[in-house]
Amino acid sequence: MYEAITNDIRVRVEPHYDEQRSEPDRGRFFWLYTVDITNESDSSVTLATRFWQITDANGEQEEVKGAGVVGQTPTLEPGQSFSYTSGCPLRTTSGIMGGTYRMLDEDGAPFDVEIPSFSLDLPFERPTVN
Repeated sequence: MYEAITNDIRVRVEPHYDEQRSEPDRGRFFWLYTVDITNESDSSVTLATRFWQITDANGEQEEVKGAGVVGQTPTLEPGQSFSYTSGCPLRTTSGIMGGTYRMLDEDGAPFDVEIPSFSLDLPFERPTVN
């Protein structure tokens, strides 16, 4: 699990490799990641936009920007959390993701919250013992 706290907003990310959506023989490796955002501040905040930077093992970078997350722009009251799961395809067996959420405070003033950088790595396979 990866975690960052910015302005009393905690962001936790847990990635895992999705073998069923991956096609290694075609150079397609797919990861799911679950994000949990918790408002530990004393006022409500709204997640307005997201910005991701994705880097594969070859150093190829892709940026993803957009409104909200998974089609939502949740407002979190003090103490509330919001969780979602999304996915990321890569052409290599590993990579790294990180970014920011643009949040709005109760007065509509924007501020950025760090999404901790996290690695996307194939799970370690132990050799079978006979």
